[in-house]
Amino acid sequence: MKILFCGSGWRPIVDFIEARIPAQHQFVRWDLQTPLAQLVSDVEVLLPSNARVDAAVLAAAPALRLIQQPAVGTDSIDLATARARGIPVCNSPGVNHIAVAELALLLILALARRLPAAQRAFRDRVLGGVLGHQLAGRVLGIIGPGRSGQALAERAAALGLGVRTLGRGATDEERRAFFGACDIISVHCPLNEQTRGLIDAAALAAMKPGVHLINVARGPVLDRAAVLAALRAGKLGGLGVDVHWDHPWNPEDELYRDDRVLALPHLGGSTEEAAANITEILLENLGRLKRGEPLLHRVDVPGT
Repeated sequence: MKILFCGSGWRPIVDFIEARIPAQHQFVRWDLQTPLAQLVSDVEVLLPSNARVDAAVLAAAPALRLIQQPAVGTDSIDLATARARGIPVCNSPGVNHIAVAELALLLILALARRLPAAQRAFRDRVLGGVLGHQLAGRVLGIIGPGRSGQALAERAAALGLGVRTLGRGATDEERRAFFGACDIISVHCPLNEQTRGLIDAAALAAMKPGVHLINVARGPVLDRAAVLAALRAGKLGGLGVDVHWDHPWNPEDELYRDDRVLALPHLGGSTEEAAANITEILLENLGRLKRGEPLLHRVDVPGT
């Protein structure tokens, strides 16, 4: 089978996967220079990653038998068109939740000790020039208490943080109480029509002054203009992001150049263990597809 990886990054993970694909399969990568729709005519398995798989791409792929997302999120895939075409869409749940939780904790710790400012102080040879704070006794709020949110909660509790969670069924009153109680807020929810712009001006206004905000979910869950305004006004004490509004992002953007902001290049799932889990699901579904057996983790069929 011909397998096409469509993402614009994560080369170490792609190398890991390719090295473990059996020789009878052909593994290729999108060069990003040619429109994706022009490259899929003979592709049987598509690995979208962060590429947009829309109706035009699907229409140009008559041989397509499986869309296997090497991650959890499927917001970039036209599920309705895939369903109408009878093309199964599968994702990879549970492969990187520990990695994402650990990275969120890294951002929490780094902001608490003001790492960007500390790095500048080191370069300027300023001895002990940055005053941070301890985490013990503070309250961490987790938006989206799924796998990565739960894993973060367990690790945060071990550091002496109080933990509160906010799920999709919360009322407006519960949201306001949550925002007002938390010293740190970490975002882990999926991106959909309900969560796009969830952290907007009203949400930020309800938060404590100096709150630290972490996003390891999807960039557009945060309203960028509102976040930038909160930084300018001093409402946000720190912002840690591993996901972004644009790909590629502009590192010279005013938001990223702020000393209170720590930005990473979407490394949440980039661990050897996560790569091994992704590969295991892909290989299992390739085998099931060949044998005509039910596929793992279908998202295009309700209840599967």
